Amino acid sequence: MSVELASRRTGMSFQRTRMSADRTLMSVIRTSLSLIGFGFTIYQVFSHLQEEHVIVRAHAPRNFGATLIILGVAMVAVGIIFHMQFMISLRREREDMRVSGLIHGESEFPLSFTLAVAILLLLLGIAAIASVVFHNGPFG
Repeated sequence: MSVELASRRTGMSFQRTRMSADRTLMSVIRTSLSLIGFGFTIYQVFSHLQEEHVIVRAHAPRNFGATLIILGVAMVAVGIIFHMQFMISLRREREDMRVSGLIHGESEFPLSFTLAVAILLLLLGIAAIASVVFHNGPFG
């Protein structure tokens, strides 16, 4: 009886660990979205001020905005890579324990919706970079 209970607790710990990894990726998404959003806003504001001849030179603020966008995209890309590596190793560990009979492993290990959102944010960030670099595109 105690072996069965321990097996169930161990199985549940994998689910908690998976949810913890999703929460970590959500934190990366939140921070990256803020960096991309602030960077794009700073870039656009100073670009429009320069176009309207309100200010003469806006290279430094625009470069700072572009740097924030690039930093946000890099951060979400690294977060996605770390999340995928962690989830692959967690799935392997879970499978090894299932094969050894230490856990039941009856329930599926679902794909991460958070990972899908992170990938969409990565694509959005890449589009923002393209808009800044080429001065046109979906956000230009």
